[in-house]
Amino acid sequence: MPLPDPLTRLIDELVRLPGIGPKGAQRLAFHLLKTPRELTDRLIDALRDVKERVTYCSICNNITDADPCAFCSSESRYPHTICVVEEPQNVSAIEKTREFKGLYHVLMGALSPLQGIGPDDLKIKGLLGRIGTSVTEVILATKPNVEGEATAIYLARLLKPLGVKVTRIAMGVPVGSDLEYADEVTMHKSMEGRREV
Repeated sequence: MPLPDPLTRLIDELVRLPGIGPKGAQRLAFHLLKTPRELTDRLIDALRDVKERVTYCSICNNITDADPCAFCSSESRYPHTICVVEEPQNVSAIEKTREFKGLYHVLMGALSPLQGIGPDDLKIKGLLGRIGTSVTEVILATKPNVEGEATAIYLARLLKPLGVKVTRIAMGVPVGSDLEYADEVTMHKSMEGRREV
């Protein structure tokens, strides 16, 4: 039995979302169909608010509903250290630790020649423009994959001549895991990044 056109259209739109396949989209569509009208209206309002009110910070490119963002406008943040991440969601991951008190810079991606993403496609010029006499350290917190490593190496080459200390986040075996399940690259990074106890 064919589905009604509005339901088919909803399923088609849900499939476009990352991580949602045809069956998941169909489950979500039928769930929304059974949901009371006031709950779906709240979902619609939340989606509309995100598109209308959330933007990117003009300084660090993090997501915000006020420009500049809460990090860039805060007087309690340490302005001498900038942590460079690939995506806005990486800022949240670092903030959960409650350890980092500096500023952020979001690149909006990583170098990936195979996908056609080069230096001009990232927010690198904005980062270089922020390096002045007040910034003493730039922490490169790109992902520990090929693209993240390439991006970190590229940025380090650009930043070091500017007289700023460039560091890279530690990588290796995660806490709570078993050594027997670690691959060669992870073990290599763990041994390379060891420190005295």
